[in-house]
Amino acid sequence: MTKSTVSILALTAPLTVGATFVLADDNAAQWDLLSQIKVDEIITDTSYEVRKVFPSAIENGVEQFDISGYLVPLNEGAVISDFILISDMGFCPFCGSPEHGTSLQVSMADPIAFEEGKRVTLRGALETVTDPETWQTTRLSNAHAL
Repeated sequence: MTKSTVSILALTAPLTVGATFVLADDNAAQWDLLSQIKVDEIITDTSYEVRKVFPSAIENGVEQFDISGYLVPLNEGAVISDFILISDMGFCPFCGSPEHGTSLQVSMADPIAFEEGKRVTLRGALETVTDPETWQTTRLSNAHAL
Protein backbone atom coordinates (compact mmCIF):
# COMPACT_ATOMS: atom_id res chain seq x y z
CA MET A 1 0.00 0.00 0.00
CA THR A 2 1.35 3.46 -0.88
CA LYS A 3 -0.07 6.65 0.57
CA SER A 4 0.99 10.04 -0.83
CA THR A 5 0.27 13.25 0.97
CA VAL A 6 1.76 16.59 1.91
CA SER A 7 3.44 16.34 5.31
CA ILE A 8 1.16 17.23 8.19
CA LEU A 9 4.10 17.79 10.50
CA ALA A 10 6.92 19.66 8.90
CA LEU A 11 9.81 19.30 11.32
CA THR A 12 13.82 19.00 10.26
CA ALA A 13 17.87 17.17 10.54
CA PRO A 14 21.46 17.34 9.15
CA LEU A 15 22.46 20.63 7.64
CA THR A 16 24.60 20.30 4.54
CA VAL A 17 27.18 22.48 2.83
CA GLY A 18 25.84 25.03 0.36
CA ALA A 19 22.87 26.06 2.47
CA THR A 20 21.06 29.27 1.58
CA PHE A 21 19.22 32.01 3.41
CA VAL A 22 15.46 32.33 3.71
CA LEU A 23 14.62 35.51 5.59
CA ALA A 24 11.28 36.58 7.07
CA ASP A 25 10.29 39.15 4.44
CA ASP A 26 7.12 37.15 3.77
CA ASN A 27 6.22 34.87 6.67
CA ALA A 28 3.43 33.13 4.73
CA ALA A 29 6.03 32.08 2.15
CA GLN A 30 8.09 30.22 4.80
CA TRP A 31 5.06 28.28 6.04
CA ASP A 32 4.01 27.60 2.45
CA LEU A 33 7.50 26.29 1.67
CA LEU A 34 7.32 23.86 4.61
CA SER A 35 3.84 22.72 3.58
CA GLN A 36 5.20 21.76 0.13
CA ILE A 37 7.23 18.88 1.59
CA LYS A 38 5.80 15.68 0.16
CA VAL A 39 5.69 12.48 2.18
CA ASP A 40 5.07 8.98 0.83
CA GLU A 41 4.23 6.31 3.37
CA ILE A 42 5.03 2.84 2.04
CA ILE A 43 3.64 -0.10 3.98
CA THR A 44 4.12 -3.71 2.94
CA ASP A 45 3.59 -6.98 4.79
CA THR A 46 7.22 -6.89 5.91
CA SER A 47 8.31 -3.24 5.90
CA TYR A 48 7.46 0.36 6.67
CA GLU A 49 9.13 3.36 5.06
CA VAL A 50 8.50 7.08 4.90
CA ARG A 51 9.98 8.80 1.82
CA LYS A 52 10.25 12.57 1.75
CA VAL A 53 10.65 15.00 -1.14
CA PHE A 54 11.75 18.50 -0.20
CA PRO A 55 11.33 21.70 -2.24
CA SER A 56 14.67 22.63 -3.83
CA ALA A 57 14.95 25.76 -1.67
CA ILE A 58 15.29 23.64 1.50
CA GLU A 59 16.39 20.17 0.34
CA ASN A 60 19.96 20.73 1.60
CA GLY A 61 18.94 22.63 4.71
CA VAL A 62 19.03 26.39 5.19
CA GLU A 63 21.76 28.03 7.25
CA GLN A 64 19.59 31.03 8.24
CA PHE A 65 15.84 30.47 8.12
CA ASP A 66 13.48 33.12 9.53
CA ILE A 67 9.93 32.22 10.50
CA SER A 68 7.18 33.63 12.71
CA GLY A 69 4.53 31.78 14.65
CA TYR A 70 3.20 30.72 18.02
CA LEU A 71 4.94 28.55 20.60
CA VAL A 72 3.49 25.22 21.72
CA PRO A 73 5.66 24.11 24.65
CA LEU A 74 6.73 20.48 24.97
CA ASN A 75 7.33 20.90 28.72
CA GLU A 76 5.93 23.14 31.44
CA GLY A 77 7.81 26.26 32.48
CA ALA A 78 8.09 30.02 32.10
CA VAL A 79 11.17 29.67 29.88
CA ILE A 80 11.56 27.00 27.25
CA SER A 81 14.27 25.81 24.88
CA ASP A 82 12.41 23.18 22.86
CA PHE A 83 8.92 23.58 21.45
CA ILE A 84 6.72 23.30 18.40
CA LEU A 85 6.12 26.45 16.33
CA ILE A 86 2.77 26.78 14.55
CA SER A 87 1.66 29.41 12.04
CA ASP A 88 -1.76 29.98 13.57
CA MET A 89 -3.22 29.23 17.01
CA GLY A 90 -6.05 27.33 15.28
CA PHE A 91 -3.55 24.87 13.76
CA CYS A 92 -2.21 23.33 16.98
CA PRO A 93 -1.27 19.67 16.34
CA PHE A 94 -2.01 18.78 19.98
CA CYS A 95 -5.55 20.17 20.13
CA GLY A 96 -7.22 17.12 18.64
CA SER A 97 -8.10 18.42 15.19
CA PRO A 98 -6.97 16.17 12.33
CA GLU A 99 -6.94 19.25 10.09
CA HIS A 100 -4.04 21.00 11.85
CA GLY A 101 -1.53 22.85 9.69
CA THR A 102 2.21 22.63 9.26
CA SER A 103 4.31 22.81 12.42
CA LEU A 104 8.03 23.06 13.09
CA GLN A 105 10.08 21.56 15.93
CA VAL A 106 12.42 24.23 17.37
CA SER A 107 15.51 24.03 19.58
CA MET A 108 16.64 27.45 20.85
CA ALA A 109 20.28 28.45 21.32
CA ASP A 110 19.15 30.09 24.58
CA PRO A 111 15.84 29.63 26.43
CA ILE A 112 12.98 31.97 25.54
CA ALA A 113 10.17 33.25 27.76
CA PHE A 114 6.88 31.51 27.01
CA GLU A 115 3.90 33.85 26.71
CA GLU A 116 0.74 32.10 25.59
CA GLY A 117 -0.74 33.65 22.46
CA LYS A 118 2.30 35.82 21.70
CA ARG A 119 3.64 35.65 18.12
CA VAL A 120 7.43 35.33 17.85
CA THR A 121 9.89 35.56 14.97
CA LEU A 122 12.85 33.20 15.03
CA ARG A 123 16.04 32.68 13.03
CA GLY A 124 17.85 29.37 13.05
CA ALA A 125 19.29 26.57 10.96
CA LEU A 126 16.56 24.67 9.13
CA GLU A 127 17.55 21.01 8.90
CA THR A 128 15.87 18.25 6.93
CA VAL A 129 14.96 14.99 8.68
CA THR A 130 15.47 12.11 6.26
CA ASP A 131 14.87 9.29 8.75
CA PRO A 132 12.72 6.76 6.83
CA GLU A 133 10.82 5.73 9.99
CA THR A 134 9.27 9.08 10.94
CA TRP A 135 6.96 11.64 9.37
CA GLN A 136 9.07 14.43 10.90
CA THR A 137 10.52 16.36 7.98
CA THR A 138 12.28 19.45 9.37
CA ARG A 139 13.73 20.98 12.53
CA LEU A 140 14.89 24.52 13.35
CA SER A 141 18.01 24.37 15.51
CA ASN A 142 20.23 26.90 17.27
CA ALA A 143 17.36 29.39 16.93
CA HIS A 144 17.33 32.97 18.22
CA ALA A 145 14.38 35.32 18.73
CA LEU A 146 14.49 38.35 16.42
